[in-house]
Formats: sequence, structure tokens, C-alpha cells
Amino acid sequence: MKRNRLFIAVLLLVLGAAVVWFFMPQENEPSSEARIVLEHTHRTYIAPSCFENSEPTNFLEESTLGHAQELNYPPHSECTEQAFQSNDDSPAVRLMKELGLMAKTQTDW
Repeated sequence: MKRNRLFIAVLLLVLGAAVVWFFMPQENEPSSEARIVLEHTHRTYIAPSCFENSEPTNFLEESTLGHAQELNYPPHSECTEQAFQSNDDSPAVRLMKELGLMAKTQTDW
């Protein structure tokens, strides 16, 4: 009988901790595999959502954010910088955004 109570108490404690973690805000950063466009003429990178307004040259390459960081390329514009800013969403909010129940704030990652 005491083992059952101990097991239930531990189970409730673990379940409570999981629920708290699920709703706690956490810093989220874009993946190094996020797609970007390298603008080699200006040695910058452009977010796909900012490409139309960036007035790029012809020396372009599709790549990843990680590769742009390896090359030490800065963001091409403020639009690109904002597109790859980290956020403080909880796992619950991230799940709702992925399911389409909430609007995504970052469309590029």
C-alpha cells in the first residue's frame, strides 16, 4: 500500500513538472539549417521573406544560416535581421504555431 502511494506521489510530481515545463517560456533560436540566400557581392545573407525588397545583385547562392555564419556574413537588411531574431515562446506556443492554431511570427524558420 505504501509503495502505491509513493509511486502515485512520484508520478504526480513528474507530471506536474512536465506541465510546468510545457508552459514555461524558453529562448528559441533559428536552426543553422534555415534556408537563406547568400549575396556574395555585398558579403551578406538575405532571408527568403525579405528577398523581393532587398535589390540583390546576380552573385547569389542558396545556402543555410549556418554556412552564412561560418563565412561571417552579416544580415543584408533590418528585415533579414528581424526575420532571424530569437523569441521566447513556450513549447505549448510553438506547438500551437506548428499546428496552425496561432500565427507564426517568424516565417523563415
